[in-house]
Amino acid sequence: MNDIAHNLAQVRDKISGAAARCGRAPEEVTLLAVSKTKPASAIEEAIAAGQRAFGENYVQEGVEKINHFQQAGVSGLQWHFIGPLQSNKSRLVAEHFDWCHTVDRLKIATRLNEQRPAHLPPLKVLIQINISDEQSKSGIPLEALDGLAAEIAELPHLELRGLMAIPRLSQNM
Repeated sequence: MNDIAHNLAQVRDKISGAAARCGRAPEEVTLLAVSKTKPASAIEEAIAAGQRAFGENYVQEGVEKINHFQQAGVSGLQWHFIGPLQSNKSRLVAEHFDWCHTVDRLKIATRLNEQRPAHLPPLKVLIQINISDEQSKSGIPLEALDGLAAEIAELPHLELRGLMAIPRLSQNM
């Protein structure tokens, strides 16, 4: 077993244990492997070990990997955009990714909706919230959540699936 397969097996074991302690099935939890800056060969090892969901921070790098695996005939993968999204890069996310975790304003949601090709299923999106009001973190304040969620729910080429938040580091971790 290579290092990637070994590491994935260890993480899956931890997920199974945590799920059992919460009375949930491990299959209800999606393990998202962050593949930013990793070469296609490392992703191939993860795929061989059963990993199917990958997260990318950089739009162009992610699109290159998505295209690589599509051209290689690899199917059944899910690609998640997890980095900050600039308006000028929204088209590539809309056209290539399955998920966008960093929707933090209506302008981005509207662009993704307008740019999502009609032949693709709706883009699954998460609203990014700044739950600890840290200036260094992106995301909307919690009090703006209901309004943005209602507006996104009206966009036919987006499917609002939940929230993404990165909490403040604490000594309890």
